[in-house]
Amino acid sequence: MYAGRGYDFDKYRRLLWKRGIEPLIARRGVAHGSGLGKVRRVVERAFTWLHRFKRLRIRYERRADLHQGLLEPVCSLTCLRRLRTSF
Repeated sequence: MYAGRGYDFDKYRRLLWKRGIEPLIARRGVAHGSGLGKVRRVVERAFTWLHRFKRLRIRYERRADLHQGLLEPVCSLTCLRRLRTSF
């Protein structure tokens, strides 16, 4: 799991290892250049694509199943648009 310096605590590292997840957490006090920013940019860009749809940017639905019902078609539509521009 990739994470920023804000999660650089032994407590979080131990929790991840117990679940079988290898933590790739940037260390506090160490110069930038770990390469985590490249991966983070991909995730932030995906959130930006989803936030183009107002119903997902501001979550009006209280029930998780309704929110999931909106999220899945938006993800499909976003993938379709990306594929159209790729070819």
